[in-house]
Amino acid sequence: MNLPAKMAWRYLFARKSTAAINIITMIAGFGIAIGTAALLLVLSVFNGFEDLFLTMFNNLNPDVRIVAAEGKTFEVDQETLKGLYLLEGVAAVSETLEEMAIFSYNDKQNAATIKGVDETFPLINGIDSMVNDGAYTLDVKGREGFGAVVGYDLALTLGVDPLDQFERLTVFMLRPKPKGGGFLTTGRTNYLRKEFRPTGIVRSQESMENQAVLVSIDKARDLLSTSDSTVSSLELALKPNNINQATYQRIQEYMGPAYVVKNRYQQENTILKLMQIEKWIAYAIGSLMMILISFNLVGALWMVVLDKRKDISILRSLGMTGSNVSGVFVRVGLLLCGLGLLSGFVLASLLFVLQKYFGLISLPGLLTEAYPISFRWHNFLVVALTVLGIGLLASVLPAWRAGKVGSVVGEE
Repeated sequence: MNLPAKMAWRYLFARKSTAAINIITMIAGFGIAIGTAALLLVLSVFNGFEDLFLTMFNNLNPDVRIVAAEGKTFEVDQETLKGLYLLEGVAAVSETLEEMAIFSYNDKQNAATIKGVDETFPLINGIDSMVNDGAYTLDVKGREGFGAVVGYDLALTLGVDPLDQFERLTVFMLRPKPKGGGFLTTGRTNYLRKEFRPTGIVRSQESMENQAVLVSIDKARDLLSTSDSTVSSLELALKPNNINQATYQRIQEYMGPAYVVKNRYQQENTILKLMQIEKWIAYAIGSLMMILISFNLVGALWMVVLDKRKDISILRSLGMTGSNVSGVFVRVGLLLCGLGLLSGFVLASLLFVLQKYFGLISLPGLLTEAYPISFRWHNFLVVALTVLGIGLLASVLPAWRAGKVGSVVGEE
């Protein structure tokens, strides 16, 4: 350890001439520890919610979703589908067609998504095993009408009962405008109407289908007045050992630049970006709190400088320059900040373990019983750089003042 570092260590821990200075220094270190723990825990809580969110949507999101680079729908032929099946790692391909519609059931109405799916769709995500009320049946035999599987939230809003054999779920879809424009719809309404018999309810709180109605893709195409080859996306299930970037790249190269290939995470990219923005805004607010806490550090260092004025004068008379003296007190500030940083890491780790395994703070009635929390190594680095940077800035003014102390012994 060099001389300035030894001096910084002694100035920080040696008994001061006034006990109040020791107390102020301890308060400053304690404040840094609390601020460090708060910053790390804020990031960890947002990490936990992010992990929870990804887990929720991973249950029913396909391994890969292919959408058009431009527009809401595109045409797909059988040759394209066969080619996808021939790609290494592809286990199943499903055609889907989605659009917003108005649903009416038992004199109640609500807007939601209607999603047309083919017979391969259950192989993509196993949604047929998540229908607890009723059954996953889209092709109803006889004169009972077309089948529809309703998401739990929408079923709750409309009061859908799949055991009711008489009440029908009515879908209203805006009728496409005639070619050439114009608004004359003489003798007909401006919307299409079709009735479905609810056959089951999706009981998965983790899925988009929780607020949608699944119908046969042929019926969805009829409602939207599209061709038999129109889809809004192709959803793919991959073989277990092929869920990787190489497989995504092969699919993208096969489909070409007119299509976008999204993995599970990219399918929720907008929401994830929003969560990232919220996380770093919260971190910025926490950093402002650290800046306020750093005023305690400034006060503590200033008191140490005043307490050591005679020592500084002696050092100056022995040939130490003002910049060297300033360097000693910058080290004092960084040392105090570093000790507070380590203490904060220990405190945050302790609270992390208690929350992770004992659930100190709970969220009754929500998706999880306790606040989710997750540590990531780069968060420690970010917090350390932030705290040490603030500590360095807080040390500059007291250190500059120490370098201005005169070189005459006993100077006031």
